[in-house]
Amino acid sequence: MASKQAQAIVDLYKEWSGKLTMTGDMTLDQLRELFDDWGDLSTEPAGVKFHEATLAGVPGVWATPENADKSRVVICCHGGGFSVGSSKSHKKMYGHLAKAVGCPTFTLDYTRAPENPHPGIVEEAVAVYAQLLDQGFKPEHIATTGDSAGGNLCTSMILYARHKGYPLPACCAPLSPWYDMEGKGASLVTNADKDALVGNDILEGMVAAFLGENGSRTDPFANPLYADVKGFPPTLIQVGEYEGLLDDARRFYEQAKAARVDVEIQIFPEMQHVFQFMAGNAPEADDAINKIAAFMRPRLGLA
Repeated sequence: MASKQAQAIVDLYKEWSGKLTMTGDMTLDQLRELFDDWGDLSTEPAGVKFHEATLAGVPGVWATPENADKSRVVICCHGGGFSVGSSKSHKKMYGHLAKAVGCPTFTLDYTRAPENPHPGIVEEAVAVYAQLLDQGFKPEHIATTGDSAGGNLCTSMILYARHKGYPLPACCAPLSPWYDMEGKGASLVTNADKDALVGNDILEGMVAAFLGENGSRTDPFANPLYADVKGFPPTLIQVGEYEGLLDDARRFYEQAKAARVDVEIQIFPEMQHVFQFMAGNAPEADDAINKIAAFMRPRLGLA
């Protein structure tokens, strides 16, 4: 049974849905301002310092915990349908992750859609990865993670990096990943009355913005469900039981398992889309963050 604290994300999503219904003519800037409130669900992580930086021309925010091993790094890709969300909305959640793992995280502020349609976003993410390699980080000391659209990006950036000839990072942890640009997941129907945020209507608008006029819904660098994932790094997928995108996570898990990837899926009972946002406030979110850290630490060579 979900904790009382976990109701906070349901309440926020219902509040947003009400605003979106009442003001269907919201501008993109207004939507982006609204979604930056996502970060209000997280507490400020104690003992973590934040600072802005730019890597390969891409701005972002470093979160560095006390006594961090600075030879390791987790690249964090924020969600928001590739159109909203930012380091402002996500830095506290990924700050909690940095503290749990014991190394810095870098949350990308990639140029969002529709200003930067596919493949621009994945190219920016790979450029950041390449810059870290140039700075001396070993690939086996780099992990990727991301939520929702960022769960797609933390996956597709590895596929694209491989395509470009780069060595692969140590591991990957997609959270509530949005992979399917075709919207074929059965859970979009079966969980329609349980998911307080994500539905076909909102996804269709984001698909159009992300892919632009010439993008393909089956491009494997946009839709990893069409990718060859043989040889993909160890992967941990986390998803909520009540999510419309539950089947995106399940299908990628089955795809990776069939390709003999070291892959695990954790489905959290009664949880909503990116419930990890409640880090510091809800036990389910803290449990999830700790499980990501337990997965990443040995793969990054952290004791």
